[in-house]
Amino acid sequence: MTAAHAGEPHDDALSGRLNWLRAGVLGANDGVVSVAGIVAGVAGATTDRNSIAIAGIAGLVAGALSMAAGEYVSVSTQRDSERAMLRKEKYELRELPEEELDELTEIYQAKGLDRDLARQVAVQLTAHDALGAHAEAELGIDPDELTNPWEAAGASFLSFTLGALIPLVAILLPSPSLRVPICFAAVIVALIVTGAVSARLGQAPSRPAIIRNVLGGVVAMAITYGVGHLVGRAV
Repeated sequence: MTAAHAGEPHDDALSGRLNWLRAGVLGANDGVVSVAGIVAGVAGATTDRNSIAIAGIAGLVAGALSMAAGEYVSVSTQRDSERAMLRKEKYELRELPEEELDELTEIYQAKGLDRDLARQVAVQLTAHDALGAHAEAELGIDPDELTNPWEAAGASFLSFTLGALIPLVAILLPSPSLRVPICFAAVIVALIVTGAVSARLGQAPSRPAIIRNVLGGVVAMAITYGVGHLVGRAV
């Protein structure tokens, strides 16, 4: 049991890193699709490079800032909740130590230990780090590794920006006649990669994830291009 328990922090850290990586991949995917839709729509209305660039850059900045702000608010709320639970746990450890020890014992019993061994583990862990032991077992929280909203916001901003640069660069560099086809091709490749990576991180089959990803992105681009083309002709 000691070895298994010692392995849990490593497993939690690995899971945390995978969650961050998965969030980064999804943020990049969002950047690809969002800005691809914007530049495709504008390209459907006009061949003017400056207009396409302005719209694409504005979409990139607005999307990246929106992602960062949303992630900051979300993670800040999560961290506030974690701090509130830890304050409650500190109070209970101070005012109700025996009840908390019984609760920790019952948790380890539920994991398969007999009563005596569960009590021994609970006593030793409480003596070593009462708050850490109880927070991990009862709440699933590491008091020393609370979520950081600034890191989350920065990661979201960066991943969205990197993803958004793909369709933006792909549509600005070629000649007018090749802009849309090359942008479509670049977006499809990017969506194949993000779909495959996200599926691998989630230990899910790659093919369905890639198909969903590519179809969603292509449909979004096609619709916005069509709308832009119709609006451009009407104006």
